[in-house]
Amino acid sequence: MSTISAVLLFGMPGGWEMFIIIFVVLLLFGAKKIPELARGLGRGIREFKDATKEIKDEIDEESKSIKKSVND
Repeated sequence: MSTISAVLLFGMPGGWEMFIIIFVVLLLFGAKKIPELARGLGRGIREFKDATKEIKDEIDEESKSIKKSVND
């Protein structure tokens, strides 16, 4: 068995482990807090995607202007 297979085999939680994790999260945060946490996580992911898109657009724009100045 390769090392990667061993990590994947023992690193991923199964059915009972996921059930226990969800149960502990419910106990710690309560049912009312979980939607708020999910919304906050979603907003954070959206902001991250927007920021990476802006950076990519700036890089593309700069590369186009460099290509244009080289061709002129």
